[in-house]
Amino acid sequence: QVQLVESGAGSVQTGGSLRLACAASGFTYQNYYMAWFRQGSEKRREGVACIASDGSTNYADSVQGRFTVSLDKRENTLYLQMHSLTPEDTGMYYCAARRRSPYTSSWWCSRSSSDFDNWGQGTQVTVSS
Repeated sequence: QVQLVESGAGSVQTGGSLRLACAASGFTYQNYYMAWFRQGSEKRREGVACIASDGSTNYADSVQGRFTVSLDKRENTLYLQMHSLTPEDTGMYYCAARRRSPYTSSWWCSRSSSDFDNWGQGTQVTVSS
């Protein structure tokens, strides 16, 4: 079955960088799209970035230009490189995966939590001012 295991938790100061990883197993990237979500104190799970099966990406406005999502196809590992971090980036970060339907274009991905049915356990990011 699909398994997602995040790593890379850390505490940094404002302006710092972190890289999160999500080791994926039980599926092949060609048939799935994946995403990173975060959940802060407000408890709303925000989709920050997604990557389609063809490698196309989409970012939330709040992280555009600072975060980069990528997929190591050989290692089947999803990454989220984060730069210029601020306290507003603090939260639990989750990776998620969803099998792409035959009617969904390979370049499309979602940042809506309701679209995903496979989740990792989360990894904590804390940014101090």
